[in-house]
Amino acid sequence: MLDPFPIPAPPALANFIRPFADFFHFTVLPLHIHELIFAFLFYTCVNLYFAPWISSRLFPRVYAGFNKRTRLNWNVHVVSFVQSSLINTFALWVMWVDKERAAMTWSEKIWGYTGASGMIQSFAGGYFLWDLCITSMNVHIFGWGMLAHAVSALFVFSLGYRPFLNFYGSTFILYELSSPFLNVHWFCDKLNLTGSTVQLYNGMALLFTFFCSRLVWGSYQSVRVFYDIYRALTSEMRDVPIDWAAKPSLNPDSDIMRFAGNRAMPMWLAVTYLGANIILNGLNWVWFGRMIETVRKRFDPPLGTKGTKKAAKEEVLVEGVDVETDTDGGAEGVPIHVSGKEDINLARGIDAVGRRSVEIEKREVRSRRKA
Repeated sequence: MLDPFPIPAPPALANFIRPFADFFHFTVLPLHIHELIFAFLFYTCVNLYFAPWISSRLFPRVYAGFNKRTRLNWNVHVVSFVQSSLINTFALWVMWVDKERAAMTWSEKIWGYTGASGMIQSFAGGYFLWDLCITSMNVHIFGWGMLAHAVSALFVFSLGYRPFLNFYGSTFILYELSSPFLNVHWFCDKLNLTGSTVQLYNGMALLFTFFCSRLVWGSYQSVRVFYDIYRALTSEMRDVPIDWAAKPSLNPDSDIMRFAGNRAMPMWLAVTYLGANIILNGLNWVWFGRMIETVRKRFDPPLGTKGTKKAAKEEVLVEGVDVETDTDGGAEGVPIHVSGKEDINLARGIDAVGRRSVEIEKREVRSRRKA
């Protein structure tokens, strides 16, 4: 399937990026550089203009009360919501209508290329490039872990420009099916909807989509890509005469394989990709367990843990206090969820201040009586 993006890459832009593409062996990058730049600029505009505009109109009092850190996090979550909704729609559409992609053999899944899959690769890459920039500029807020995640995601999706596993770009981007619900869950906490019916149903949808898209679908597709790479590493196809008439899909001159080159599989490439895949899948299982606990802390027993000793140790709810946490801040009148020993000490300190104030008032009353 040809690239469905309505505008082809401008020749001047393609020629400008070609030396960079040749150096890093990104053979098809010149064909999609305009899509990569378009996606990067689009998400930048969403962050700088659309997110503040729509938030100020939908939630004027809440958004205006956010401090700088919380407002940055809010805008980033808006970008994430828009991106995940768009890229999921594009990927599902391409997987449904791209007949060439659906008929690919294992070798074409490794070295093959279609324009539609290249477009998905570019829109995902544009977002991860934006994510890398925003995280780098605010690493003190998002942390080094998020920066490492941005670098890894951009690197893995850039491999599709070799092309390498271009087929699996649309497959693994469906991890993002759970992201819209994750962002809505975050918004609920900032809009004082913690424990509400909206958050309950959204939490159920979040856990369901996360489990299906990342754990079931993601693990299954990881097994498939592992097997395809194993076949590529152990295949002696290049040393055996092939009847191209009987196996036209393996013809290096076919449309799908026109950028395949000699179809060599560097060991570093296989190890790097598989290692990143294993790490991301492992993180998905860890995150799923934490997400279950996070959702349960918003609701009462028996399904939830709100109000129990376990929840009290893990999370302290502070209302009406303008403080900043490790990942985001809050605004006056907005519940802030903080956890850890430092935050428990903070809550204890607030309680101690309250008790101190009561003691002072009692002393004043006694002094008046004596007078």
